[in-house]
Amino acid sequence: MLNKTSLRNFLGELPLAAELDYTLRQKNRARKDHYNLARLQKSLPQAAAQAKPFIEKAPAGKNILFFATLHYWIEQAAYISLVLAGLGHKVTLLTLPYSEWHKEKDKLTQKQRGLHTRDALFPLSPFIHHASLLDLKPASDLPASLHADIAEVSLWDAQYTLMREEVDMHNPGDKALYDLRLKRNTFAARAALAWMQAHKPDVVLVPNGLILEMGIVFRVARYLNIPAVTFEFNDQREQIWLAHNTSIMQQDTDYLVEARCHLPMTDDMYERLADLENARRGARVWGKSKRLWQYVSAQGAEATKKALGLDDRPVVLLAANVLGDSLTLGRNLFAASMSEWITKTVQYFAKRTDVQLVIRVHPGEKLVPQAKSMGTVVREALPELPGHIHVIGALDPVNTYDLIEIADLGLAYTTTVGVETAMNGVPVIVCGKTHYRGRGFTLDPDTWDEYFSTLEKVLSDLPAHRLTEEQTAKAWNYAYRFFFEYPRPFPWRLMNFWDDLEVWSVEKVLSEEGMAQFGDTFKFLVGEPFTWK
Repeated sequence: MLNKTSLRNFLGELPLAAELDYTLRQKNRARKDHYNLARLQKSLPQAAAQAKPFIEKAPAGKNILFFATLHYWIEQAAYISLVLAGLGHKVTLLTLPYSEWHKEKDKLTQKQRGLHTRDALFPLSPFIHHASLLDLKPASDLPASLHADIAEVSLWDAQYTLMREEVDMHNPGDKALYDLRLKRNTFAARAALAWMQAHKPDVVLVPNGLILEMGIVFRVARYLNIPAVTFEFNDQREQIWLAHNTSIMQQDTDYLVEARCHLPMTDDMYERLADLENARRGARVWGKSKRLWQYVSAQGAEATKKALGLDDRPVVLLAANVLGDSLTLGRNLFAASMSEWITKTVQYFAKRTDVQLVIRVHPGEKLVPQAKSMGTVVREALPELPGHIHVIGALDPVNTYDLIEIADLGLAYTTTVGVETAMNGVPVIVCGKTHYRGRGFTLDPDTWDEYFSTLEKVLSDLPAHRLTEEQTAKAWNYAYRFFFEYPRPFPWRLMNFWDDLEVWSVEKVLSEEGMAQFGDTFKFLVGEPFTWK
């Protein structure tokens, strides 16, 4: 006897069954599915009408393949595509109508999501070509390098979904998730490879570019040596992060350092950066962000030392990241994982009673309670915590910036707390592939032996390893460039998209006012070299 899923899979295989059911029963009904583009469908005709006069006058630009999956990325991609068309570019919007990247959906539902996407994006049809990845004919085979890419991305997908670094292939749930991601990513690679080989776009534009099919489409573009642009968003509205030919989640800032970090800082720049740091220290929002980086304001060094029971021995601050965040995936150097680094580090310090180790669990763990806490990693490494090791939980009323103030040494994996610690003149040992590693103000071991020998050397004479004025200035300069020049002006942040659209319509973005503010960013989006005003 067929269950509901089996029946829907059977119906999804029948010719025209999905189309008939969608046309007769689903098309004009309010969607209860999480995958819902009804708001986009309602708004796009007006947006297309606003873009039309700009499109008709624009000089011919580049041929762009723009890939998007998940309904919120598709919503934003539709509007970005309209602006790019308004600037003269020929855009193919390639969508993947998935909502659950970690679950297999029945074939009838999946086909109907494709039909819903087609209808929602129909207003773009005079100006932008839309295609579904699921409708493409895949390549018959893949080169070995792409198979390796698929295996790597699929593992990251599993880590991202499970919110832990350990993926146990002997665990049926973990294995099923990995196999699903491997299957989907393999299909995506084969379909994207065939399309790109046939159509040869000038540029491939894709959000994130690290995980899921977004990461796979990026890898295929790079395999074919097609320029690829990836993008993501920070906590500030009207800003975007962009990367050329790398995943934005890897935060490769080499080009920024080369072009900007040799330039001197002005007093206004120092004041602006200090204002940001003071807002974080004071647990206040800053700029056009609603994010709190701390949940309690700074109490001062002495009050914090007293509250934690710290004495006069030197303090080592280990600042952890949130597991599962795609900003932490693929960042391992000599450690197999951040968990392994923390485990071996706390076991080392368990024997070093001459110093005090303070482990700051990232406050962001509050937002992802399903993630494995770094506090749990510490307790697994040291079931009985020595008195000179202190774990500050995500919800504990302690401000990280007070900990930076009392620290004599900082340990970081990829968190920006490492930069901020160096800004205070405190030496920092960086153990993951983070964007500020190797910039002249951190200690950067490449092996376990180098890591532990660096610890021994620094702890033997902490005053001698305080940063020089030149090194501290480099940290401030880099921090300014990263926080204020790395992000680019952009009208629509993903998480505030519909609110931002009320401020910046397509017509306004394409106007002289919009182009004065965002024109350069849209050039960078299609692969033009980065410049600074």
